[in-house]
Amino acid sequence: MMYRNHLLFREPNVSLRIRELDKDDEGDYHLSLNIEFHNKTGLVVKKERTVRVTVDVPVSTPVIVKSPSHAVIEDKANVTWTCSVQRGTRVVFQWLRDNVALAPSDRYHFSQNNSTLLISPVQKEDKGNYRCLASNWVTQVQHSRPMDLTVYYGPYNLEVNSGQGLRTGEVFTINPGELVFFECQADSNPPNSYVWISKRHNATQIITEGPRLEVRSYRLAQAEEYLCRAFNNVTQKQDEAQFTLVVASLGTGKEKHTQDAGSVSPLAAITVCSLFVIGCMLLFFLRRSCHPKKVLMNIYNRPFSEQKRPHRSALAGHEDATEDFGIYEFVSIPGKMDSAQASCRSLSRLESIQDMHTTIYDVIRHVPETPSHSLLN
Repeated sequence: MMYRNHLLFREPNVSLRIRELDKDDEGDYHLSLNIEFHNKTGLVVKKERTVRVTVDVPVSTPVIVKSPSHAVIEDKANVTWTCSVQRGTRVVFQWLRDNVALAPSDRYHFSQNNSTLLISPVQKEDKGNYRCLASNWVTQVQHSRPMDLTVYYGPYNLEVNSGQGLRTGEVFTINPGELVFFECQADSNPPNSYVWISKRHNATQIITEGPRLEVRSYRLAQAEEYLCRAFNNVTQKQDEAQFTLVVASLGTGKEKHTQDAGSVSPLAAITVCSLFVIGCMLLFFLRRSCHPKKVLMNIYNRPFSEQKRPHRSALAGHEDATEDFGIYEFVSIPGKMDSAQASCRSLSRLESIQDMHTTIYDVIRHVPETPSHSLLN
């Protein structure tokens, strides 16, 4: 009777209608049927069914709260994020940082329904823009307003740079009389305070404060060491970068000229090596074609009677004298050919070569159209 205005039961299909559905209407509905048949007296069939009704409330816009609300120091503080909705049932939460979904890790801890996120401890990479997403079966994703997390960190990656002179590792070389500026930079929040220190004769001296250092090279008598120290007043951390400044003449090209010269050096080396190999090959083939020892061995291997036999020509009865024309080596062998001497014009212009056993006077290639009588003799 208490639901007669809220629930409507209709026959004969036994339907049940719930008017103005409310969250309190959620629950199990049990149906019990007793079926009687008119043609069968006393026969009753019982049927029972249970229906589960789930009622979801649309999700409202989520709101996030950060604790603590102020900026935190890395490695020293924890941050708790809480996301809540004013309306909604069975809400599913999700967290984003810089529009990237977050997942559980060693430092990221989520509650059972992801409504709470604990970051312990906070580090530099945790800084950014945080947002919470909420949804359920009957509502599309709702976005919260973004909230920033500020983290104090650093200094990191301290570096000293200069747009002048030539840098090699931690050594800067500048021209005499040149005015040089150095910049000291490091990743830090809040910004660091910088101090420049000069190291001379095992003693240190503070030169100036700030990220910029000005050095006049004419005041340097020799190489000097400098130190840039960065200090974060909030994190109480510091870092140092040391370098050496040398005064020397770099010429007109400075860094670019030096780099270009360095890039050409390998090409010059390859060219020199190639010319050397080609020269060695030419010398090898030249010595192989005109080798005095080879000529001497050919003469010693011939019978002595053949060595002293006069050369036959076509005039002396030889059938074809053109076969005798070619390369001739005139050799004087002590004890065997003391009286053999020859002089002729050499086309190859080879110089006389003195061996411990022989003397090669000349090497010629003479192919005349009509053999001369003097050559045949």
